Amino acid sequence: MNNFDYQKAATVSDVVGKSTFVAGGTNLIDLLKYNLTNAATLIDINTIGEHHDILEIEDGVRLGALATNADTAYHPIIEQRYPLLSRAILAGASAQIRNMATNGGNLLQRTRCYYFYDPHAPCNKRLPGSGCSAINGYNRNMAILGTSENCIAVFPSDMSIALSALDAIINIKSEDGERSVDFADFHRLPGDTPPIDNNLKPGEFITSIDLPLKGFAKNYSYLKLRDRASYAFALVSVATGLELDGDTIRDVRITLGGVSHKPWRVKDAEHYLIGKKADRENFSAAADIILQGAVGFAHNTFKIKLAKKAIVRNCMMALDPSTQLPGAQPSA
Repeated sequence: MNNFDYQKAATVSDVVGKSTFVAGGTNLIDLLKYNLTNAATLIDINTIGEHHDILEIEDGVRLGALATNADTAYHPIIEQRYPLLSRAILAGASAQIRNMATNGGNLLQRTRCYYFYDPHAPCNKRLPGSGCSAINGYNRNMAILGTSENCIAVFPSDMSIALSALDAIINIKSEDGERSVDFADFHRLPGDTPPIDNNLKPGEFITSIDLPLKGFAKNYSYLKLRDRASYAFALVSVATGLELDGDTIRDVRITLGGVSHKPWRVKDAEHYLIGKKADRENFSAAADIILQGAVGFAHNTFKIKLAKKAIVRNCMMALDPSTQLPGAQPSA
């Protein structure tokens, strides 16, 4: 871990155009310890007076980038109008980390691929052109969708899976002004540039995240399948929101986590379901569409079958969110 200067910022203008800033530090400190990020100056943005709040706006709700994950998950507006987001956040990390981690930082966290953190292992994310150790190595937790010959790492965020399903918008500020990015366009697949995780430009700063009016508060579910219930990243996760007219699907959102370098959402599958009966058969057909092109590696081929079962189960759970209580069973 290299030595660095430490500064505190008073306004967003103090940090735009700068290279490295810290809020909760729940991922950044790890990156510093493993020399994956080397900052000459670390700027503390917690002291910025704005962007800590969660506010109702004309077209929905605005989440401050500096609001913590815990404050967001337990906020009455989020619990009541966007329970899918609240459930997803609470499925991530531990209570202590959620108390520190910020909304903006959650979007920017890097993969937890063990080869990325191992300085002795070739890794194209860490050292472009060196190779991807995971492809022929131990790859149980790695991606099955959107992979490339350069990288099969997965994006670890739970919060982002729900934000993808909700069609959130990310607001960004830089020295050149402000811009907004659809959530679907923010994170990137590895392709030929695995070190680049997202489309945030150097010197830009996430100020807030906007949620649209539609929150799927009546029919929703977040399912996270992992090796242990406490503080583990997803093997497969699914965020589902449904809008129903009787047993007919009027609108639907389905996003997968733990399977790709970005939240994985296939709108063709959602379009297929609109107007159809909300049942296992149709959810299974939609799952097949979502998983088209999925490719397993030596140790993670099981994820393809697991993901299909997770999609169907989660969609059925969304028909009756009370099935998400401990010990409850999915709707028949």
